[in-house]
Amino acid sequence: MKRTFTCIVCPNGCEIDTEYEGARVLSVSGNLCPKGKTYVTQELTDPRRTIASSIRILNGELPLASVRLTRAIPKDRIFDVMKAINGIELTAPVVIGQVVLQNVLGLDSDVIITKNVNAIS
Repeated sequence: MKRTFTCIVCPNGCEIDTEYEGARVLSVSGNLCPKGKTYVTQELTDPRRTIASSIRILNGELPLASVRLTRAIPKDRIFDVMKAINGIELTAPVVIGQVVLQNVLGLDSDVIITKNVNAIS
């Protein structure tokens, strides 16, 4: 089979033409760096994504704090993880790097704070 991928690994955004059989990559062209082939192979065998979102903060100078995952998760689990993230509500203060959900849904990725939010004085 043939398929064109837009690589999301680096800012080049290469259009990568790929020939494959099942999970076996036969040829790759159009990538400007070696990361493109790795990306295409992973997309065909085990597509993964990372998530950036926000959670509600009570008694904070801001009503929300940004969060992200520490590792990419299987693409088909994004909505499950977002459901877990949407259920989080913390009281200020929160600090960058604070783990909000450890090993979310057993996927070997933590949800961490990426924005400091101080408590209202």
